[in-house]
Amino acid sequence: MLKKKMVTPAPAEKKWLPLGFSLRFLCGNFNLLGLSLLLMCGTALLTWLGYLVTIHFADSLTAHFFQQAPEAAGIVGWLKVKGWWLLKMLFLLLSRVIAFYLAFLAAYSLTSPGYSFLSVSTEKRFLKEEFAEDEGFSLAIIMRDLIEGCKIGLFGLLVTVAALLLNVIPLVGAVLVILLYVFYSALMFIDYPASRQHWSLGQKLGWIRKQWLKALRLGWLPALVSMIPVVNIFFMALLFPLFTVHATLNFVNALPEREKPPAPDAASREA
Repeated sequence: MLKKKMVTPAPAEKKWLPLGFSLRFLCGNFNLLGLSLLLMCGTALLTWLGYLVTIHFADSLTAHFFQQAPEAAGIVGWLKVKGWWLLKMLFLLLSRVIAFYLAFLAAYSLTSPGYSFLSVSTEKRFLKEEFAEDEGFSLAIIMRDLIEGCKIGLFGLLVTVAALLLNVIPLVGAVLVILLYVFYSALMFIDYPASRQHWSLGQKLGWIRKQWLKALRLGWLPALVSMIPVVNIFFMALLFPLFTVHATLNFVNALPEREKPPAPDAASREA
């Protein structure tokens, strides 16, 4: 009698955790909520200060360009005045948007150790396990998180330059810029749990490429919020902890079964 070959079923894909679940998870943990409030205030303050400094510096370099409008003599003069006014408005808008991103990237880099700690705390509470060898919160860990945050921040500058170049492409350029910022927003948030897995920047970008649909779901709302003029500073500061928790929960939930770090042996415990 022929024996039937046993086929091992493929593991079912883990369910996506919606933003509402992440919000309830955050509000249901007092320590996470308190840390989030501190990070909100710190991020908003640093972004606002950086924004003011950047705008003041940009205006001091370019103010003389728009001090006096050209003479409105005849049709040609009228066209010059309208062109001068349009150029001034475009410059003001573009300079404010760029100033916000530069200030926010600086605030993101400086507060990255706090958000990394929020991500670690979220992961531990979600998995409901204490690891045998936890990295803790030391000066070395803070410096590592700062370095990783600066890497993502510098990569964000490259993204901004690429967005400016793509924006000159008619019609398609605007769509590509939006997608670029969506995937970069996802990268910013998966950076925290991925760094805990000791992933390099290349591995993080590889995850974005392979899991592009999940990255799209993680990044579209932060990218949309960041495009709202003026209030984006406060909205991003307000929602950044929630987005961090949301990205951590879905990143950890999508990983294969996680192996706990090996328990320290007797010799290391005695030491």
